[in-house]
Amino acid sequence: KDIRLKKDNNTPPAQDEATYLRELRAVAAKNKIFRTYIGLGYHNTIIPGVIQRNIFENPGWYTAYTPYQAEIAQGRLEALLNFQTMVVDLTGMELANASLLDESTAAAEGMNMLFHTRTKEQEKAGCTKFFISEETFPQTIDVLRTRATPLGIQLVTGDVDTFKFGADFFGALLQYPGKEGNLRDYTGFTSKCKEKDIRVVVAADIMSLVLLTPPGEWGADVVVGSTQRFGVPMGYGGPHAAFFATKESYKRDLPGRIIGVSIDASGKPALRMALQTREQHIKRDKATSNICTAQVLLAVMASMYAVYHGPRGLKAIAGTIHQRAVSLVEGLKKIGMKVIYDQYFDTVAIDANGKSEAIRKLAEAAGMNFRYESNGNIVINVDETTLNEDLSEIIYDFAYA
Repeated sequence: KDIRLKKDNNTPPAQDEATYLRELRAVAAKNKIFRTYIGLGYHNTIIPGVIQRNIFENPGWYTAYTPYQAEIAQGRLEALLNFQTMVVDLTGMELANASLLDESTAAAEGMNMLFHTRTKEQEKAGCTKFFISEETFPQTIDVLRTRATPLGIQLVTGDVDTFKFGADFFGALLQYPGKEGNLRDYTGFTSKCKEKDIRVVVAADIMSLVLLTPPGEWGADVVVGSTQRFGVPMGYGGPHAAFFATKESYKRDLPGRIIGVSIDASGKPALRMALQTREQHIKRDKATSNICTAQVLLAVMASMYAVYHGPRGLKAIAGTIHQRAVSLVEGLKKIGMKVIYDQYFDTVAIDANGKSEAIRKLAEAAGMNFRYESNGNIVINVDETTLNEDLSEIIYDFAYA
């Protein structure tokens, strides 16, 4: 009785399925589908038809939550091993898991892992500060704040150039490239972090890593990010199979699942899930994380995207994306617009010179979404689906606003 509602819950009369579907279609018809250039870790992508038909739309692949029964899931485990290998190759790290929920929670898991693996000296000294670059995606910062509070971690958000490398910091997070597209050389930053025993998490764009120096080569301890743009549709916001890569020394602290190569009873090579005590539902008292979510289907799609295109194909796609960004910058400069950063991959920040609202009106009338920053900049992200005609339309909006 104490949990029952005392008053009528005011629900409308029941409907049959046909009537309900009619109402849903009427509501859905109100949606306006715009071309999006917002970025922030979400990109339009082209799904190869063979992957869409044979994996994304195939119940043999899409119904499985996780491959617990290794003996009947060897194909899925092989696809996930490909995912781990792809992530290791692109990040320059030694070890990767078989995916996490999304980039933001993967970054939080990175912070969590570094916090729980502090040195005894850091623990005794009460070292609880974690630095976050102000160029980090806002949704990632929000998740970090939520996860830091119960652990007693003190977050410090600021400029990489003015960061004071104090002994009270145990870790730092960098976005590569930054949220406005800025590409930095972080070698000096990571070197100073190592001197102070501050370990570094890098949230990286996986497509940019096809062309850029991988974070593992310039000092990162953990590299996380989303594999969404490797052939996974945006799906109204997610989830989108994050990756988590780190050093071999952290293999017993790594969150999520790892697929390993073993041998079966006949002595033949076989795949299985390894180091499972990290999961809360198996040995809660010994778990290194409460993460119980891998995005198996989406990780498989991303790994198959890499297999389908191969190294040359991925380089061609990444090169084309960057070239479109270069074309956009050249066009904007010709009409007198100021582009903020000279070094970028696929994201361009423009000084709108007080014309943000006029540009927004023209863009929205043309069915385009740009990102409008509080500092007055307009940020445009191009992707695999952006055409030269799209670039012309963007430049037109800026020219006539």
